[in-house]
Amino acid sequence: MESGRVMDRLLCGDVGYGKTEVALRAAFKAVMNGKQVAITRAHNSTGLPAFQYYEERFSDFGVRCEMLSRFRSASEQETILRKLREKELDAVVGTHRVLSKDVKFADLGLLVVDEEQALRRGA
Repeated sequence: MESGRVMDRLLCGDVGYGKTEVALRAAFKAVMNGKQVAITRAHNSTGLPAFQYYEERFSDFGVRCEMLSRFRSASEQETILRKLREKELDAVVGTHRVLSKDVKFADLGLLVVDEEQALRRGA
């Protein structure tokens, strides 16, 4: 993240290896450098706990964070989208709704795609 060049990184590891912590620290660094962050979670059931985790960890630092998913009302979603466009939000955590065409960022610096792939036996 220090090079100034756009990059893609893939972080793989088993449960409990610290992938979320690495993502959290990268998100914090991006926000502290004036960039916006988007974090997507693959499963709807993990969206709220993920948001609460990020919000709790960022709360002492004045990071403005919201959750965006189809479970938010239309007016709540529109408010969040406006805040992202106008850089009134630093981070957004949500389902794949975060990747929709109507989601525009003022200055996106980091996208975290947190996918959980279930392994099938015998596949």
